[in-house]
Amino acid sequence: MTEAETSVEMLRTDLEFTGGLEKAGRAKTTKPILENPVFATCPKDWIGFGSKCFYFSDDIGNWTFSQTFCASLEASLVQFESHEELNFLIRYKGLSDHWIGLNRESSHHVWKWTDKTEYKSSFSIKGDGECAYLNDNGISSARHYTDRKWICSRPNSYVHKCGIMSGSSK
Repeated sequence: MTEAETSVEMLRTDLEFTGGLEKAGRAKTTKPILENPVFATCPKDWIGFGSKCFYFSDDIGNWTFSQTFCASLEASLVQFESHEELNFLIRYKGLSDHWIGLNRESSHHVWKWTDKTEYKSSFSIKGDGECAYLNDNGISSARHYTDRKWICSRPNSYVHKCGIMSGSSK
């Protein structure tokens, strides 16, 4: 049995157990983290969340070096797409600040992701720097030459949507 099949089987067992608790009236009701649950298979040392894989560096480097490093792994500095994803990144990064894939030419220009799309989010970016990083309070900015850890992201090489059917019979 592959790692993915084992994980899916474990999820199925958990769901069957939870279903038994629901019938007995003892289950806690929880809201899923993601609207469309997926199962991620990521390379060694990468962490799956949603439909992406994330690499949290142990080394430090400036923003340009960090983006080049990510590109060498067929990835880019992280670009988050939801509040849930941003919260995951902030929680998982630990105590260190990490570069993310946002930059701008100067404080008079708009923020852009590494793929050149404009940053359109309600999360404010503090500071006057030209490159963004995650800290414990959210997103801040600094000069590109500052050394920090970084986060790379890329789509999963394999994504399996978890089909959870209620009321199914065996």
